[in-house]
Amino acid sequence: MAAARYSPCCSFLALLLLPLVVLSAAAASYETKSIDPGLVVMTLPQPVSGPESLAFDGRGRGPYSGVSDGRILRWHGGRQGWAEFAYNHKHKSLALCAPEKKLVVPEDVCGRPLGLQFHRKSGDLYVADAYLGLLRVPARGGLAEVVAAEAGGVPFYFLNGLDVDQRTGDVYFTDSSTTYRRSDHILVVALGDATGRLLRYNRRARRVAVLHSDLPYPNGVAVGADGAHVVVAHTGLSELRRYWVRGPRAGRSETFNCRATRTTVSGDGKVVEALDGFSFVSVSEVAEWNGTLWVGSVDTPYAGKLKRRAG
Repeated sequence: MAAARYSPCCSFLALLLLPLVVLSAAAASYETKSIDPGLVVMTLPQPVSGPESLAFDGRGRGPYSGVSDGRILRWHGGRQGWAEFAYNHKHKSLALCAPEKKLVVPEDVCGRPLGLQFHRKSGDLYVADAYLGLLRVPARGGLAEVVAAEAGGVPFYFLNGLDVDQRTGDVYFTDSSTTYRRSDHILVVALGDATGRLLRYNRRARRVAVLHSDLPYPNGVAVGADGAHVVVAHTGLSELRRYWVRGPRAGRSETFNCRATRTTVSGDGKVVEALDGFSFVSVSEVAEWNGTLWVGSVDTPYAGKLKRRAG
């Protein structure tokens, strides 16, 4: 089953992911209940945090997620927890970035993977690293290769959301700003920066095309079921926008009316389900896999999962 991906329209969801207890390193299980009934929290190994985006491979394993020290981790279940799946060149070339150091280092030093998704036919995992560029990880894991660091002569400055068209293998991703780094993301909102871009990587030609530029804080990306459009979440505006990328409407865009905390959008662009929540805990992405909602957050030291209610 292919995963359905949701990008929250608004930034916060109250107490949904607040864990009941914090697991020690010696805990027998890496899963724990939360205050919200039915929600399970999957604690990351200390001191990493921020599993913003979640992806499953072609065999249904995972989720996989990028974390604050620049690595990609894979979830192996409640008994084994998270383990390293991939790393970038900084983890081998800089002692400060070695995972055994167990230090909290500035993310611009070791990289910060955000959006990620598998091309399931090849098994490759594509990653938008906010500082290092567009990365590709082979199916076996290990060292991530930088496949692109600029587009149209302009270097990537703040890569963010990413999704893959499973029919063509094209990778759609956002550069949230060409002025500010992720470390200054508050300024992108506060100053109304509109230098972001929507991009497409052709994996066969190994080239990046700029589809739209001068965008206000483009963030999460979701490819439509037919591959004719992608939906982009614009942070700050709390707005979802559909960009047509193929067919007679290619190059056009339109806005969805979205006021809910977590919104499900169907393949034809209709809002089919909305969840109004509280606030306080950041939610970055919700991915559905086999009837379970997997919740990522760029801020928390855990990811969450919740069974969807029937009906």
